[in-house]
Amino acid sequence: MNLVIPVVQRIVYAVVLLAAVLVLNFSMLHLAPGDIADTIALASGGADADVLIQIRKDYGLDQPFIVQLARYVGSVLTFDLGYSYFYNQPVTTLIIEKLPATLLLVITAQVLALVVGVLLGVFSARNPKGILSYIVTFIALFGYAAPVFWTGILLLIAFSLKIPIFPVAGMSDVTVEGGWFFEMLDVGRHMVLPVFTLATIFLALYSRLCRASMMEVLGSDYVRTAKAKGLSERQVVMKHALKNSLSPVVTLAGLQFSAVVSGAVLVETVFSWPGLGTLALQSIIARDTPTILGILFFSALVVIIGNLLTDLVVRFIDPRVRGKT
Repeated sequence: MNLVIPVVQRIVYAVVLLAAVLVLNFSMLHLAPGDIADTIALASGGADADVLIQIRKDYGLDQPFIVQLARYVGSVLTFDLGYSYFYNQPVTTLIIEKLPATLLLVITAQVLALVVGVLLGVFSARNPKGILSYIVTFIALFGYAAPVFWTGILLLIAFSLKIPIFPVAGMSDVTVEGGWFFEMLDVGRHMVLPVFTLATIFLALYSRLCRASMMEVLGSDYVRTAKAKGLSERQVVMKHALKNSLSPVVTLAGLQFSAVVSGAVLVETVFSWPGLGTLALQSIIARDTPTILGILFFSALVVIIGNLLTDLVVRFIDPRVRGKT
């Protein structure tokens, strides 16, 4: 029962926030300069005034803003995100097609950053004056300061052009033969550079935060009591200190999930990764409003769900916050 009320409250907050994002996105794109009907007509090679009037009528662009907004919200409630002017496909279909590639990239990068960041933070906290601690600090400063697209370009130049170890672009090579195992290996080779690029900045954050949190926990009274009872340093770190020091790291990971999604747009563009980021960029260039709105809505949904799950995980691993609303 301690978790039921907080969970219900946060679900209500999430629904309200998602509705606000939906209305704001539609309003901002509606207020943007230019005429969507012109964009649709240009995609077909141009049109005269009568055709433009018919396009506006067919797509409901001749209706007042409130009517258009109400229709859009009603469509979203039925899981209909509209029809792409540029791709001539339902937006939902486009997102479903591109989603696996983005999820593979984002989840792999997030897991890599969390695991390696926590390990580096723990090892450096155990010996804060050691060489590893200074290396972690340097990696954190470099990773946090370097723009993700700059890191990606440098890695491309170094390991795809100068030293051709990894592929330059794409997610797979169509010439690969030999069955699913070799196809998976090929996808893995294509993933190395974009995953490392996306994970760099978050690895820096997680390692520094875990180091600071672990050092604080290691100096607490209950840890000193555990050491006084004769427990080994490994037992103290793994059974007592690590669990309590993970709470801020997990919280940051959930809050940074929005940055992971936005960073994926840049990474996918640099490496021509066939995911939602590349789809978003092409839709913006083509001014494909329904697709842009669909991607923005889906991204907001992912971020809100991620933050909700993060809150639940923190309550599960940290008993101190379970009774809080």
